[in-house]
Amino acid sequence: MKTLKEFKDEQMQDVEFVKEYEAIQPEFDVIRAIVDARTSQNMTQKELAERTGINQADISKLENGTRNPSVNLLKRLAEGLGMALKIEFVPKQRI
Repeated sequence: MKTLKEFKDEQMQDVEFVKEYEAIQPEFDVIRAIVDARTSQNMTQKELAERTGINQADISKLENGTRNPSVNLLKRLAEGLGMALKIEFVPKQRI
């Protein structure tokens, strides 16, 4: 049985897969940043919901990728985490 890394490495040989993978990478980065910030503070979704006034179910949807956050929602999450929101544009990496 293949590991996830082996499967991904195999799929990354397909140009169409790479295009799709790169297209969704920003969404994964946002999800990872939210989850990492919350868990690094040993905070539950419920605690974050209480701090931000955002429904816990909505936080869950953000973290599992079924809801796209607005900038205002990201700012509220950052505030509830005691953090500042930073959004930046960076040059594309050439393969």
